[in-house]
Amino acid sequence: MDEKGEVLIKGIAVGTKIATGVVKVLDKTKDIGKIQNGDVLVTRITDPDWEPIMKIASAIITNEGGRTSHAAIVSRELGIPCIVGTGSATEVLKDGDEITIDCSSGGDGVVYKGKLKFSKIEHTLEKLPDIKTKVMVNIGSPDEAFRYFYLPVKGVGLGRLEFIISEAIKIHPNALINYEHLVSDLKNKEITEKIDNLTKGYQDKKQFYVEKLSYGIAKIAASFWPHDVIVRFSDFKTNEYRMLIGGGLYEPEEQNPMLGFRGASRYYSPEFKEAFGLECQAVIRVRKDLGLTNLVPMIPFCRTPEEARKVVGIMEEFGLSKTHDQSLKIYMMCEIPSNILLADEFLEFFDGYSIGSNDLSQLTLGIDRDSNIVSKVSNENDPSVKKLIKDAIRICKAKGKYIGICGQAPSDFPEFTEFLIREGIESISLNPDSIFKMINLIHDTEAKVG
Repeated sequence: MDEKGEVLIKGIAVGTKIATGVVKVLDKTKDIGKIQNGDVLVTRITDPDWEPIMKIASAIITNEGGRTSHAAIVSRELGIPCIVGTGSATEVLKDGDEITIDCSSGGDGVVYKGKLKFSKIEHTLEKLPDIKTKVMVNIGSPDEAFRYFYLPVKGVGLGRLEFIISEAIKIHPNALINYEHLVSDLKNKEITEKIDNLTKGYQDKKQFYVEKLSYGIAKIAASFWPHDVIVRFSDFKTNEYRMLIGGGLYEPEEQNPMLGFRGASRYYSPEFKEAFGLECQAVIRVRKDLGLTNLVPMIPFCRTPEEARKVVGIMEEFGLSKTHDQSLKIYMMCEIPSNILLADEFLEFFDGYSIGSNDLSQLTLGIDRDSNIVSKVSNENDPSVKKLIKDAIRICKAKGKYIGICGQAPSDFPEFTEFLIREGIESISLNPDSIFKMINLIHDTEAKVG
């Protein structure tokens, strides 16, 4: 910052950028019309319904949430400065206030009154050092792939289907699968009218889902060809799926969706199996029909080796397997302690692990990652979390399996990145705003380790 002003409020900084803008305090997503391009979104907390608004904001400030909350994760992938866990931003900040959001320290995020002056730092690609560790990038929406394709990275360590589903599709897959049944029931008229408006030109509603999904995936895979692009199958929780058109018809209300019906357990269940099949079709279309064989699908939140066996079997049933595609690799998110404690059994079904440090830390330490109250207790630097990660790296390397990390910790904690390098991690996938800084850090760490 070139100048300091009156401090209005503080919270947890996400990213390392500075931004200015006009405050727009929103209570619900139905108020989306209030926010203009470049405004600062101020709200209690965000979820996937907020993502279209988040994309046009210059910055995001929330009352609740920690550094791995939805607002934090999405803003980092979008390259937008964000301050979470302020406690009372919606009360302190008022519509029309001009403010400056400073996340440049990487610790506390500070909101200043007025639009203050600050300097920009530019990086020159030619001056970046050579490193041994593969650096990849986390990508949110397909449009972000076009924005960040120039970065000096070796592919995508985490691409998320959730952005494509919530922005390009907007409809629960089961509502498309059961479209004819919904039409026959007049109680669903409002839902079917919304589906009809979004799927104009598609007689086969399921084909709409597959085409939209494959097109979004292909944009990411093509942007970083020929490097690997690891795309995670959908990992919406039930409360997030309920927000899609028709979602209320198919999703239960859970007390704790973070630990409920998500990830692998969905894919083989009778309630979601056919919807997972549409995701498999999209991956096949991208790899086979479009020739983007750098696409690597990844299974999230797989609790047991038996779940791993079932999911791989379901993929085979839908035609997505090495039987049909010999160059196919399948990775699994390593984000549950059981994934490491039983790594020998899990890795019988997968070609490697990608460590999801956000959920792994949450489940190891028993911390709700959306809570700004307990989020300060500990983080990924906790010895228990690092011990598990160390074991995961050791086991994968011993088995000749891929081992990378796509969680947020390397982007936030330089000392955590140093730990990963010392342990011999194969790849580190970072948020776009930390690529240049971390390449230099990795170079220095590799020089120390030898």
